[in-house]
Amino acid sequence: MIARLILAAALCASVPAFAAETNRYAATAVPVERFEVGATLVERHGNKGTPLILIPGLASGPWAFQDTIGQFSKEHVIYVLTLPGFDGRAAVDGKGMAAAQESVRALIETRKLKLPVLIGHSLGATMSLALAAAHPDLVRGVVAIDGLPVLPGTENWPPEQRTQMVAMLNSPKPAPTALAFAAQQQQYMRGTGTLDMARADELAKLSGKSDPAAVMRYMADGVAIDLRSALPAIKVPVLVIAPYSPVDAGQQPLDEAGKAAYYTSLMQGTPHATVKIVSPARHFAMFDQPQAVGEAIAAYLKALPQ
Repeated sequence: MIARLILAAALCASVPAFAAETNRYAATAVPVERFEVGATLVERHGNKGTPLILIPGLASGPWAFQDTIGQFSKEHVIYVLTLPGFDGRAAVDGKGMAAAQESVRALIETRKLKLPVLIGHSLGATMSLALAAAHPDLVRGVVAIDGLPVLPGTENWPPEQRTQMVAMLNSPKPAPTALAFAAQQQQYMRGTGTLDMARADELAKLSGKSDPAAVMRYMADGVAIDLRSALPAIKVPVLVIAPYSPVDAGQQPLDEAGKAAYYTSLMQGTPHATVKIVSPARHFAMFDQPQAVGEAIAAYLKALPQ
């Protein structure tokens, strides 16, 4: 993912900017409450039931979880986050994943949420796993949608290679123009984000509202993280939803069983982890397979110990 985003920024500066228009995937669910925890925006939906905390991934906002909000807000109180620098929200200098993770812990404690379930996508899933490992008594469960304790493809990197990549991503550089960033997001969504190209272009318009420098900082944080040694501390059941796309099999030569085994290997040590393949789907599986993702989450929630 990191390499594709960097390459997109370098190669696509000439792609035309997106025209301003109504986006069919923009957030439409109206929250009953909106407030801030630290620099993180929180929107609440629903009033009863086991709390769910939804954490979108890199360059994403509440729009990433519109189907989830619609499906579960009648039976659960939902808190959906927007991290600083994402989805048009102002960035905060020097603060990345550590501060964002702290805001989730603060949300749970200040709102006195009783054992919420964390549902994260991508970077948000990694944050959810980190929080569950650091504070195992604060949460009831974790659903990780294509997010893992270590960035896939970097699991065998020696420490010096990881350090070098993080330094490169964090090195001072001119911020990309709005045109270049829009092109970067479009190429990423078309190549990795989703299977439908029209949908990819619409989602790229939404992710393109994020702050490029903040996105790069969170990318560096994501590369730096390797939570595998902390996984045994996670006491709660973890569901990993892993998208599989047959059309991409040439780029990553794994069949469905192979991908499930690979993701399972990266979660090794987690006491109660299950990997669920959703196919055909790419990284934003909740758009390619909304029904399958919703059903997987519903079955997981139903099976949780009360």
